[in-house]
Amino acid sequence: MGTRVLFCLMSPWGTGKRILHSACCGMKERVSMDTMAREGAREGTRGGGTSTPLPIPVKATGWVTEDKIRSRIFTIRGVQVMLDRDLAVLYGVETRALNQAVKRNADRFPTDLAFQVDFGEVTEAVGRSASATEGSRSQFVTMNKGRGGNIKYRPYAFTEHGILMLASVLRSPEATQVGLGIVRAFVAMRKALASVAPILTRLEAAERRQIADQSRNEERFDTIFRAMDGGEFPPQKVFFEGKHYDAWSFARKLVRRAAQSILLVDGYCDDTTLDILAQKRGGADVTVATSQKAASRFLTRTAIDKFNKQNPTLSVRTTGVFHDRFLILDGKELYHFGASLKDLGRLYCAVSKMDAGFIPSILARI
Repeated sequence: MGTRVLFCLMSPWGTGKRILHSACCGMKERVSMDTMAREGAREGTRGGGTSTPLPIPVKATGWVTEDKIRSRIFTIRGVQVMLDRDLAVLYGVETRALNQAVKRNADRFPTDLAFQVDFGEVTEAVGRSASATEGSRSQFVTMNKGRGGNIKYRPYAFTEHGILMLASVLRSPEATQVGLGIVRAFVAMRKALASVAPILTRLEAAERRQIADQSRNEERFDTIFRAMDGGEFPPQKVFFEGKHYDAWSFARKLVRRAAQSILLVDGYCDDTTLDILAQKRGGADVTVATSQKAASRFLTRTAIDKFNKQNPTLSVRTTGVFHDRFLILDGKELYHFGASLKDLGRLYCAVSKMDAGFIPSILARI
């Protein structure tokens, strides 16, 4: 104070007068606040030692709007709360003074009304709401970076009822009005959430259906890709005339599916048939049931021996009771061919996968 008065005396009369007036008013205000604090403490002592609300001066609050309040409401630990620094701004007091008033009335603020939060929780909560508008960022995040701007304590978070209790602790008409405005903002937010709850439910149901459809589509694509890579085959296939290589490639992949045995029923076999069967995997035995004419002309003993030297084991049986062509793999899969293997792709033909229950009856007639 002495330094300020000396500066006033050395200054021009107009400037010094204004500075001296400001200094005196500031000292008077501090003396008035200290006096009120001591009176409040004495009243609490006379009342049996129970702490009473500390009157804290509140600035004019006409600028407080519902939108400004909503922008400072965050969800922490599943509860809608406001931070002490934001409440201090709305109430027009210092954060330190607000928290001191709360500590002097700790019995009025159980953990379901006010609790301390970690800085990580605050950063996460503010980050979730900061994407809405730039103005929604809490002062906790936009605090001054200069000297004295760092927060050295864990901030307090106040629930809706805690804010009402805080208004009674501050004991000011302005504080009461601000507290009521904050509560109205909480109520408006709950109504807004309740109004969109059915929409959120429908969106969640639609998302679940989309996930289920996506899973089914992925299974379908996997089936197609396996078929392309030589894995699972589609239940039926059609070859148009002139698709010789496509038909040959399909038959080759089909033959390679067998791990133990291959049975071909085809009355019109020739060297092309043996070329396709030679694509089998090692260890799979081949049996060909064909007509006597095809066996004597193409599947001779010499052809069989040469085949077995490189791709054992091939055996040939003759039959005349079959008109259609069938392929049985490992005794489990049955395929019906609309043309002989040697003629696939020459003319329009189809290949279909049949019920494996017919396999015993076919084997019985060979």
